[in-house]
Amino acid sequence: MPKTFAAITAMGGYVPEYILDNEELSRMVDTTDEWIMSRVGIKTRHILKDPTLGSSYLGIKACENLLERHPFDINEVDALLCATTTPDHFFPSTASKICEGIGLKTAFAFDIEAACSGFITALTIASTYIESGRYKKILVVAAEKMSFMTDYTDRQTCPLFGDGAAAALIEPNTEGLGIIDYKMHTDGVGFPFLHMKSGGSVSPASHETVERREHFVYQEGRAVYKHAVTDMSQVCIDILKANNLTGDDVNWLVPHQANLRIIDAVLQRAGIKTECALVNIQRYGNTSGASIPLCLWDYIDKFKKGDNIILAAFGAGFIWGAVYIKWAV
Repeated sequence: MPKTFAAITAMGGYVPEYILDNEELSRMVDTTDEWIMSRVGIKTRHILKDPTLGSSYLGIKACENLLERHPFDINEVDALLCATTTPDHFFPSTASKICEGIGLKTAFAFDIEAACSGFITALTIASTYIESGRYKKILVVAAEKMSFMTDYTDRQTCPLFGDGAAAALIEPNTEGLGIIDYKMHTDGVGFPFLHMKSGGSVSPASHETVERREHFVYQEGRAVYKHAVTDMSQVCIDILKANNLTGDDVNWLVPHQANLRIIDAVLQRAGIKTECALVNIQRYGNTSGASIPLCLWDYIDKFKKGDNIILAAFGAGFIWGAVYIKWAV
């Protein structure tokens, strides 16, 4: 009996209409287009301006886009996994609100918080469910409203982040295609370098925490950069070696879209050709867990059945990993 793999069979995506470009940003904070482009490679980012809408809205729109491109009965879905660092609320789950928004009544759903590695983490969980034979259709949604925790007075971090969401339909495949392998790691050393200082149970929200501006992203860029380059490069090398591949065998690398210099360093160290990297950071900025699936959505017409695709991510914690996919559609 052939082995069952979990395959991505359809993608959907959504970014808000409002575009915040570097020129406008330079009027908000002491920065320039040249400074931003030379350091991270971001030209524009999409922002969800309505304060009454959150990540669930973005996720619903991404699922609707998937259903437009690939129609099927939504209640065939067995589970919906939502990767998000920016949930609508502490509870209930953002996944449950997405289910309600798309009319999904038959599935179970939950959130996954793995920062910028959220999508590939959710993908590996969905893969296990599919391979077990228990489930036939799973929606993996990554939805991030990063603008809500971006400090637009901090010139170091405010150029980085944008809002967006993407959704992937995961189904069984018995042709040897789909998610072939993955390697995921968490070391826990990253807290001092990348976190939100207040708002959780350790430092609850108060007048004082608001006045100290502790409800925004805090990042020590040099430390994060160093760890991201080292860990993303090594996990790509490890996944290639484990599957008897070299960089020349990779058709496409889809890296987390955080910084062009990080992507270039990973390509060089892993021996993957520059032209194989898919990049859209210049248009969307860093959308955290949504960045990899938004890239897949953007470039899906480039993929051919059987293509070797590596997804690689690195996020707060630190958590990082790589997924090896043989494209199935």
